[in-house]
Amino acid sequence: MTVPDDDLRSKQQQLAGDLRALILAEDIAAGARLPSTAELKQRYGVNNMTVTRALAILKAEGLVEGHRGKSVVATGRLPSVLRAALAPPLRVPGNTTSTRLLEVGEGPAPARVAAAFGLAVGDPVLVRSQLALLDGEPAELVWNYYPADLARGTALTESRLLPGGALAALGLSVARAVDHVSVRPATVAEFVMLELPGDVPVLRQFRIAYAEGGRAVEATVMIKSGQRFEIRYDVPLSDENAERRE
Repeated sequence: MTVPDDDLRSKQQQLAGDLRALILAEDIAAGARLPSTAELKQRYGVNNMTVTRALAILKAEGLVEGHRGKSVVATGRLPSVLRAALAPPLRVPGNTTSTRLLEVGEGPAPARVAAAFGLAVGDPVLVRSQLALLDGEPAELVWNYYPADLARGTALTESRLLPGGALAALGLSVARAVDHVSVRPATVAEFVMLELPGDVPVLRQFRIAYAEGGRAVEATVMIKSGQRFEIRYDVPLSDENAERRE
């Protein structure tokens, strides 16, 4: 059955997108051969060059590899699973992670950060930015924001990584956190810093952390390479949720 043209993307992007979805869903398992060039040409109505370019996109993302004299196979590289409750810095079981501090200083509060802290847009907040690496490769950009009155004169203003985390340095614990998760195209800076392989979207988490008493004490923006991560939510099945499922 021929796959229709979506009339928006190039044929190579469409073909790469379909194969990527099958690989990430493990419908094409690790070590399994992808459909042959002849099969892909017939199904998508494309030529050899389009198939080659589509496979090159997937090779750049580390999802497939070619063996001399053999077909192209899936590498088995799947997104790392992160629990939604897992706080920065990035930690992935079975992988080596490290953190590089990029910048520390006061700056104007972006709109959503200001709203979280009950400030006016542009009011000063402390910003700590860092780059997390997964097995030595750039994996996540993080911006941590703190109310200036809370951070001034504390270890948060120091240009060093803080063992145990920034809030622990303040003697604060998080009572609850709210995540907003979205996907969008990368900015130029994100594309460069994360060394993204082509036109890959980024996964954006905006987290507000609340201390006991309900004050928002930390707002965090986390930008991850879209094809490298998936977020897992463990949702308790309350009576209310059960009713919504019916």
